Amino acid sequence: MPIYEYHCNDCGSDFEKFLRSMFSKEAIICPDCGGEHVAKALSLIGSRSSGGSGGASAAAACGPVG
Repeated sequence: MPIYEYHCNDCGSDFEKFLRSMFSKEAIICPDCGGEHVAKALSLIGSRSSGGSGGASAAAACGPVG
């Protein structure tokens, strides 16, 4: 099941919701305040290497350009 992130416009809470499908007609309700004024939030998926600083850019990892 996909996990979607939401933001409640009533209380400002951010939360996640498991849905069977992105086309689900299930009402999304804030778990903190019970508000129904929620918006799908931008999901940022990132990965971090297990070794090193984790802050190096992909370009820097490839070596010097030129």
